[in-house]
Amino acid sequence: MRAVLIAGPTASGKSALALSLAEELGGTIINADSMQVYRDLRIITARPTPEEEARVPHRLFGHVDAAESYSTGRWCVEACAALAEAQSAGRPPILAGGTGLYFKALTQGLAAIPPIPADLRERIRARLAAEGVGALYSELKARDPEMAKRLAPGDRTRIARALEVVIATGRSLAVWHRDGTRAPAGAGLKPARAHARTMHDGAGLPCAPVDAVRIFLCVEREALYARIDARFERMLGSGALTEVAKLRGRQLDGALPAMKAHGVPWLMRHLAGEIDLASAVEGAKRDTRRYSKRQVTWFRHQLPAWSFVAPERALAVVRAALGR
Repeated sequence: MRAVLIAGPTASGKSALALSLAEELGGTIINADSMQVYRDLRIITARPTPEEEARVPHRLFGHVDAAESYSTGRWCVEACAALAEAQSAGRPPILAGGTGLYFKALTQGLAAIPPIPADLRERIRARLAAEGVGALYSELKARDPEMAKRLAPGDRTRIARALEVVIATGRSLAVWHRDGTRAPAGAGLKPARAHARTMHDGAGLPCAPVDAVRIFLCVEREALYARIDARFERMLGSGALTEVAKLRGRQLDGALPAMKAHGVPWLMRHLAGEIDLASAVEGAKRDTRRYSKRQVTWFRHQLPAWSFVAPERALAVVRAALGR
């Protein structure tokens, strides 16, 4: 039974394609978006609606509390279990999302980074709160210039992570990702690269071996930007501001991933009285547009063997690949 992996930049139509395929094939949709896992963020992350979720089985959507920091490793374990469940039920698994690292980890393996000592992690987080991200970024540039070049200077979580890894291990996080990999247990997906390791390590997840159709949805840039802007307006009309206000009321740590979902920081600033709504909306749209550009660049460099297709051709491409 072949799996279908659907990636693409935000607002490119991944969810709609996945739903169409799942209904046609009798499949199960498995989330591969790092923000759609959070229970608190259905609207602002464009998670499938309850009505859409009722049409076909959906897995790994909205099952994590915003107070948690969800990891790629945890996603791999849960995705493997969801793959096994779908296969045992005779339902083709359809993985859809925009988080490239999830797809890379599932198909090529996870970086085997040693555990970071808890006291070091706490010191880095305390410094982040006391000194700000700029100070940590400056230190990262000195200790690990390769990772510093890859990260935006304001990316608090990734800068803190890169710094703790280089301090704890003496190796760049980029080196760990490039050289120190191990396959996720039981993924059952044939690696895209010839030298990738067999996708099991004896952990016993009951995933039958499968091949996978891998596609990335390509939308012309201006059209994609228009989609992003229109979608954010729809989010606002559907209650995104109320959703973010509820999240703000929980007074969670601003470094948590859920607190940095696209649109959340800008709407938080508006709710705090720092900026008007129009400024918040424009800032959120602008950040999302920039992110979409980075997604395309990342996939082209990291997963070049995937098929890059226009959304209007994607259904036919998948059908052909599946022999339908």
